[in-house]
Amino acid sequence: MGTIKVVLADDHAVVRQGIRDFLEESGTIAIVGEASTGEGAWQLIREHHPDVAILDVRLPDVSGLEITKRIRRHWPDMGVLILSAYDDDPFVMAALQAGANGYVLKTANADEIVTAVQAVAAGQSALDPNIVQKIMHHLSGRAAGVMLEPLTAREIEVLQLVAKGLTNREIGHRLGISDRTVQGHLANIYGKLQVNSRTEAVTRALQLGLIDLPRDG
Repeated sequence: MGTIKVVLADDHAVVRQGIRDFLEESGTIAIVGEASTGEGAWQLIREHHPDVAILDVRLPDVSGLEITKRIRRHWPDMGVLILSAYDDDPFVMAALQAGANGYVLKTANADEIVTAVQAVAAGQSALDPNIVQKIMHHLSGRAAGVMLEPLTAREIEVLQLVAKGLTNREIGHRLGISDRTVQGHLANIYGKLQVNSRTEAVTRALQLGLIDLPRDG
């Protein structure tokens, strides 16, 4: 992957400055636009079509969660990383249900945030370990194992590739099917698992033992 193009949205200029500095110091990331509001971020996203949008949960006018939903409607494969001061369950689950690829706390160190941006740009999930525990706790609170109907073998195959961080196009190439067919499989998976995002689908499937934990390489 070449330079990762990022749009950064946070209503605090000092925070944006700090994030921009250490992201660009990595040598792999370029900030192509900064915004202090949700609508400002949306305009920059539409203009630049970045690889990753880094959004604060709370922004003046339109929240980072609403921008995430807009991104998912228009660009399903664009990376969205929520960078927030809040680790409360409602914020975390709302972000993942909106379609965010990752959720990292502002208390994370520079290397962790750089790694998260790189992972999200590659189509992978990026979650703070404490956030993962919250997700698993949330999901375990649901009726364990309840699905509207079982996943088909092909749907499990697609979901396993999603867990490895592959995009719809890469999954289609691997399985010899079209991007649209992959998208259709994901829609069915979301419905059966009662989830709303790739990250939540993978987490739910891992909890149910439907797929294996991806291994490096």
